[in-house]
Amino acid sequence: MNWTRIEGQWHQLKGHVKSEWAKLTDDDVANIAGKKEQLLGKIQEHYGILKEEAEKQIDKWAAKINPGHTDKLS
Repeated sequence: MNWTRIEGQWHQLKGHVKSEWAKLTDDDVANIAGKKEQLLGKIQEHYGILKEEAEKQIDKWAAKINPGHTDKLS
C-alpha cells in the first residue's frame, strides 16, 4: 500500500500501528496522523533504534497491509 493511502486511512489503521509498535502511546498515534516522518521519529524515540532500522520496520509493516481491506493484514 502506498503511503498516501495509509495516510488517508490512518484512522482505520491506528490499531494495526499500536499492535506493531506497542510502545507508541495513543497520543503518539493520534498526533502522527499518518505522517510517515512523524511515525519514523516516534519509533526511533520509543525503541532507541537508528533511522534505517525504523524505515525497514515501517516498510515491512506497510507491505503487509492489504489495500482493499484495512481491517485485515495479508
